[in-house]
Amino acid sequence: MLLQAHPPSVDYRQRDATISTMNICVIDVGTSSIRSAATDGQHLIYLAQQATPPRISEPGLVEFDPTEMAGVILRTANEVIAEVGGVEAVAITNQRGSTVVWDRTTSEPVGPGLSWQDLRTVGECLGYKGKGLEFSPSEAATKLVHMLDQHDPQRCRNLCFGTVDSWAVWCLSQGAHHVSDASNASISGMLTADASGWSEEITSQLGVPLACLPKIVDSTAVIGSATALAGSPPIVGIIGDQQSSLVGQRCVLEGTAKLTFGTGGFLNVCGADARPFAEKRSERGTFPVVAWQHNQEVRWCTEAMMITAGANINWLVQSMGLLRDAQDAAQVAASVADSGGVFYVPALYGLGTPYWDFGARAGLFGLTGDTTAAHIVRAVLEGIAHRAADMLDAAEQDSGYRIENIRVDGGMSQNPVFNQILADTLGRTVELCSVPEGTTLGAAVLAQMGLGRWSSWQEVGAEWSPREIVKPQNTVDRERWHDAVQRASRWYPELSDLGL
Repeated sequence: MLLQAHPPSVDYRQRDATISTMNICVIDVGTSSIRSAATDGQHLIYLAQQATPPRISEPGLVEFDPTEMAGVILRTANEVIAEVGGVEAVAITNQRGSTVVWDRTTSEPVGPGLSWQDLRTVGECLGYKGKGLEFSPSEAATKLVHMLDQHDPQRCRNLCFGTVDSWAVWCLSQGAHHVSDASNASISGMLTADASGWSEEITSQLGVPLACLPKIVDSTAVIGSATALAGSPPIVGIIGDQQSSLVGQRCVLEGTAKLTFGTGGFLNVCGADARPFAEKRSERGTFPVVAWQHNQEVRWCTEAMMITAGANINWLVQSMGLLRDAQDAAQVAASVADSGGVFYVPALYGLGTPYWDFGARAGLFGLTGDTTAAHIVRAVLEGIAHRAADMLDAAEQDSGYRIENIRVDGGMSQNPVFNQILADTLGRTVELCSVPEGTTLGAAVLAQMGLGRWSSWQEVGAEWSPREIVKPQNTVDRERWHDAVQRASRWYPELSDLGL
C-alpha cells in the first residue's frame, strides 16, 4: 500500500511566466521521500512528493521496499505528466549507494533494498581492508556481496544488481533497460580508477558476476522509452544527487563549487577530465568522484562530506524541544547577537571530512549560567558553518582551486541567519540557488544537454542566476573552533580506530 503523500503536490505554474518549452519530469529518489517534478531547468513548474522513510529494524540496519519505491516513482511521475500535459523527457537523480537486487526474468526484488546508511557490512569492509581492498559500508559493493550470499550463494541465478537509479530505469522501461550512469557507478566501489568501466579485478575478488552489473552509460544518454508512463517519454539523464546539485547550480566549469545542506552536508568542486588524485580518500578526507559523463568523456569533482548538517536542527526540534520546527531556527538565533561564547561540534554520529572520526560525538562547550536556548541554537548554526569551512579548506587543497564564491542549496539555505553565518565563517561570498533543491535542476540540465539544447558546458555555466548573494560581514574565531573539535574527538576510541 502506498504511503500518504507528504508534503502535498505543489503547482508552480502561476508563479513564473517565463517557463521554456523544454520541460523535463525529474524523478528524485531520496532517502526518506520520492519527488517528481516538472521543470525547465531553472524553475519548478509542478511538484509531487511522497514520504518513503526507510525501515530501521535494528540500530545500523536500514532497509527499504523496492516494490513500494517503484510504485511511488510511477505514481508521482504520472501525476506530474498529467498535470503539465506531457514532458520532453524523464530524468533521474537519486540517493547514492543504496542497493537493490532483483530477478531478471520476473523483475521481483529478491529481498529488501539496503540503504546507503546501512552498516551491516562494517565487518566485511574491515576484512577486505586487510586484503588491500578499501570499501566504505555506504558503498554498494559490500551490500551487493551480502545480498548475493543471502539469495544466490552459488552465483547461479539470473539476477540484476542496481543502485536505485538503475532500479528506477528498469521499472520505468518495464525491464527493457538495465543501466547506470558513471556518477552512480563511481560511488559503488567497483569502478576502475579511471572510471572506464567495471573493474574485473575488484569484482573477481568480491565474487560478483559481471553479468549482474548494469551497463554504464553517459549521464546525458538517451536510454529508451519510459513505457510505464503516460505517453512513453524518453528516459534521458541519470545522475547521483550530489553531482546533480553541482550541475543544477551550474557548477560545470573548472573551479566552481557548491554546498548542499540536507540531513548531511556535501561540498563538491567541479574539476577537469582527469582524476584529481589517485587515492580513494585523501589524507585530508576528500574523495575523487565522477561528476558526470557526456559523449563518453568523464568530468571529475572533489567531494567533501559532513555526516550531520540539518540533522542537528531536527535534534533541536525533536529531542531537545528548543525549537517548534526547523523554520523557527532563524528567528530564535537572530534574537541574540552571538552565541555567548558557546561552541557546538555537530558530531551526532561522528565527523566526516577532514577528520573521519566515527568515534567523535557532538559537544557543547563554553556554557555558563547566562547561556540561553537562543545561544545554543545560534551555536548549532555556527557549528554547521564551521564544519563547512573545514570541508572547504580540505577541498581547496586537494582540488587545487581557490573558491571565491560558493553556491548553496538544501533546506538550510532557506535560513537567512545561517546564510550570513556561513558567509562569515567561510570568509567567502555565498550565492543561493534559485530553488531550495538544486538536484532537480541538475538532472533536467543533463536531459536537456542530451536532447541538444546546448552545444557546450560554457553555455550551461552562463545560465547561473542566484536568488540572493550574501557577503561576509564579520570575522570568526576558527582557533577556538578547532579546540572544541579536539575535545569532541575520539569520544568512543574503538569507533575512531575503525579507520573507515
